[in-house]
Amino acid sequence: MKAWCVRPADDSVARIERLGSDEHGREDGFDLHELAGEARSGKDFLWVALTDPTSIEIEEVGRAFSLPQLLVEDALNSDQRAKIEWLDRQRMMIVFKWLRYVDETSEIETDQMSVFVGPRYVVTVGLGVPSEISEDVLRAMFSELSSGVDASNPGPVAVLHLMMDKAVDGYLAVAEEVSARVEDIEESVFAPGRSDEAEAIYLLKRENLEIRRAVGPLLPAARRLVRNEGRHVPRSLRPYFRDVADHLLRASDTVDSNDSLLMAMLMAARARADLEQNRDMRRISAWVAIAAVPTMIAGIYGMNFEDMPELHWALGYPLILTVMASACAFMHHRFRQAGWL
Repeated sequence: MKAWCVRPADDSVARIERLGSDEHGREDGFDLHELAGEARSGKDFLWVALTDPTSIEIEEVGRAFSLPQLLVEDALNSDQRAKIEWLDRQRMMIVFKWLRYVDETSEIETDQMSVFVGPRYVVTVGLGVPSEISEDVLRAMFSELSSGVDASNPGPVAVLHLMMDKAVDGYLAVAEEVSARVEDIEESVFAPGRSDEAEAIYLLKRENLEIRRAVGPLLPAARRLVRNEGRHVPRSLRPYFRDVADHLLRASDTVDSNDSLLMAMLMAARARADLEQNRDMRRISAWVAIAAVPTMIAGIYGMNFEDMPELHWALGYPLILTVMASACAFMHHRFRQAGWL
């Protein structure tokens, strides 16, 4: 567990202090319950960041900030669908997915981030999300505060915005990686020569589905934040959330476009495979028909009836061989003209 406290120092700069880090949330006099009480009543705000917390840790945080038990359980559920919950006019909870593209395996890993926003506190719960993310957001917040960006309201909603902005940027990056792979497979599917990319297309559709599962449910939540239904978003931060919503919509459009292209390529790959199978069947059928002619003639003369006059001809054997060869050559020529061979 890590905790930071943002303390306004003057009109434009805030001081961000790290308060403690250990399994129980106490270090160097760091008392979570005491700081939670101070944050509710003071000008400072408290940020508690948890990464893969135990049930004991998150329950202690839940008691300190009076978080609903059901929402605390949702934060520990890695399969929780992205959503936003308004607790009251001062508190809300939002869950969204964190996507990472793994170059070594070309797979997408899905983690989860839950953010509890209160009047003067924010609690972030990351499941699988690297703990460095909180440090990156902290540095970004300090940089923005120091440069005067939203210095008038360095509150918990600013942390929510930075977290969501970082996550949505990840959606765009992963979607672009999938788009690049779609283009590679598209070239392979329509390239000359025989190739069956159906399995690769299906696997890529599953990866694209992971992005859709992260982006789709978050779109309504982002719209609700932009509309500020719960009156939690300060006026100065609303343009930033609109920007996040725009990026999220762009990621959704990219996912839909990739899905449409993958479906079209899957159909084309299947059609091409069926065409190749039909060609093989026609080729096999042609050779079977050609082989049937000498087989039929040999079968007739293999019956060995005594009243077959051809059996006593001196030229009967070479004549039959000539007939067989001529018939096979004629049929081979006709099949080649028809495109079967």
